[in-house]
Amino acid sequence: MLIMDGLGDRPYKLLRNKTPLEAARKPNLNKMAHNGETGLMYTLGPGIIPGSDTAHLSLFGYDPVEYYQGRGVYEALGAGIKLKKSDVAFRVNFATIKHNKIVDRRAGRDGCCLDDLAKQIDGMKIGDTRVIFKHTVEHRAVLVLRGKGLSKDVTDTDPHETGVPPKKPKAINKTNSARKTEKVLNSFISKANKLLDGSKENKKRIRRGLLPANTLLIRGAGQYNEIPSLKELFGISASAIAGGALYKGVAKAVGMDVLDVPGATGDKNTNLKNKAEYAINSKSDLVFLHVKATDSFSHDGDYKGKKQFIEKVDKEIISRVLNEFDLMFVSGDHSTFASIGEHTAAPVPILIYGDKKLVRPDLGMFGERRAALGQHRIIGLDVLPILLSKAGIVGKYGE
Repeated sequence: MLIMDGLGDRPYKLLRNKTPLEAARKPNLNKMAHNGETGLMYTLGPGIIPGSDTAHLSLFGYDPVEYYQGRGVYEALGAGIKLKKSDVAFRVNFATIKHNKIVDRRAGRDGCCLDDLAKQIDGMKIGDTRVIFKHTVEHRAVLVLRGKGLSKDVTDTDPHETGVPPKKPKAINKTNSARKTEKVLNSFISKANKLLDGSKENKKRIRRGLLPANTLLIRGAGQYNEIPSLKELFGISASAIAGGALYKGVAKAVGMDVLDVPGATGDKNTNLKNKAEYAINSKSDLVFLHVKATDSFSHDGDYKGKKQFIEKVDKEIISRVLNEFDLMFVSGDHSTFASIGEHTAAPVPILIYGDKKLVRPDLGMFGERRAALGQHRIIGLDVLPILLSKAGIVGKYGE
């Protein structure tokens, strides 16, 4: 299962009115499409804009309505933090502010010195609450509050725009636990901002011509509960290959073995060749391979960079794994339009390739509009049952 994050897009004039996927030179993906099954997928359903966390749960066969725990939980699990049931976890952006207004929500996407800053924040005490804090990839980090009487029912501080102040966290309801968490978060943010503003690490960033990472934007509160594994639900073993903490975290939550791949950074410089080799050498029934940069290019409005990265995936991953698996599923978790830099509800193209006895070819090409002519119209929850049935892992329903 190869997921190119944010794969779906729209046509652009400078790409000869093609989408980045349609415009990309991708002989291996096109070969697969010519000999495989194609179609479109609404990951969560028509008209629903997927988050990456809920989308991946769905792709793994877990209904987000029942199993979703909040994005912070998956970020924390993916960062290697062992969560306790009472922990409240958040995803965090290191960001840049000036005169209390946000200049850059991602501090230039540069991870310079952020490991050291995170270590200074980690271990803070806010009353009887302990802070666990860890930098992950680029500007991203994870915050876990560990203590008694905490709640995930607090609002985000990220306004998702620049030129405005960060929001204040507020309790969503009047429970004592929500009110306590609001107070803890406000105290934590004040304390962290003072530490960041006067840090030698930010002075070093500025000397290097980088934006200072002088505030934290916090969102995606969640509380951890253990859920059934893929082995328990479907009887299969699974491995995950990803660079970003979120994707590792969702994989861990469903019982996948997360492989430590050298050079898997979760950005445009990730080592795709190593990812391919680790996928080939995995002994699991299912291998999930995630690529993040397609989504990052879209969020940055760089449709040309997205096109070029798809070409790189075709050359460095697809060419290597093409004949190594009984079945391959290639898609995205959602569409991210570079024209607006955001996720959309538009469906993503899907591709199923494998033994000729298992697939019924559409004779197509891999692209959004060509996939609309393919045989499949599915949602994310359909993916695993389709693959399991083709692999002969699930039997007939009835006589």
